[in-house]
Amino acid sequence: MTRQLRALPSIEPASREIILQLRHLGKVFHVNQSFLAVLDDIDFEVQKGEMVCILGRSGCGKSTLLKMLAGFLPASSGEILLNGKRVSKPGTDRCVVFQEDTLYPWLTVKENIAFGLKGKCRDKKALQKEVDRYLSLVGLSEFKNYLPTEISGGMKQRVALARVLILAPQVLLMDEPFASLDAQTREEMQNLLLSLWKKLSHTIIFVTHDVNEAILLADRIMMMSQHPGRIREEIHVDLPRPRRRESHGFMDFSRKLHEMLRT
Repeated sequence: MTRQLRALPSIEPASREIILQLRHLGKVFHVNQSFLAVLDDIDFEVQKGEMVCILGRSGCGKSTLLKMLAGFLPASSGEILLNGKRVSKPGTDRCVVFQEDTLYPWLTVKENIAFGLKGKCRDKKALQKEVDRYLSLVGLSEFKNYLPTEISGGMKQRVALARVLILAPQVLLMDEPFASLDAQTREEMQNLLLSLWKKLSHTIIFVTHDVNEAILLADRIMMMSQHPGRIREEIHVDLPRPRRRESHGFMDFSRKLHEMLRT
């Protein structure tokens, strides 16, 4: 079901080109000589440059879905197509930012960001220029020589974000990346992500259980139900950008989504 909760028109994605297709996707796990259906008939498309949030309660299969999009888990049924080609394994065309930063603790901030480009860029000056660009984009130029143990949780997530963005993935997959941050840092990271999205025009799939986070970020929200996980509602967020949490439109949208989650 597609549902429109309308306010004023939001910014349209840069292109109407379909980049990602999920076709009747299902996932079943074998548990104690039995079967557990985690996802069932997940079916939607994502446009190039679009930000789509996957919203649902814990245990509805959101992270499992993201792992399948990344190629970490095979589908039990259906298929995932990226630019018309079937996804069957991990690749740099799809990069993941996890809740935990997963940085290499023995490498500096700049070395962590440069790590994925090793062997791909023979020109050291060009590599350093690119690393410096992404350090600037995430606001960490002054911390480039710090180790991960010497920076805050929010800074670590900035490094993790720069480390995947520098690879220029076609789709950025984000698995509740700001959930462990304090409220102020989380809001700063959400604003940073929106700023980077505007500048770089990435296609983003963002998993969250936070209604307000989904409203703040998304062009569309895929609301999932549980047992097994299905797309219960497809919601177009037609609030104008930049979105303000204290606005009447935002609060009304939030109230309606919370009601939908409770029923």
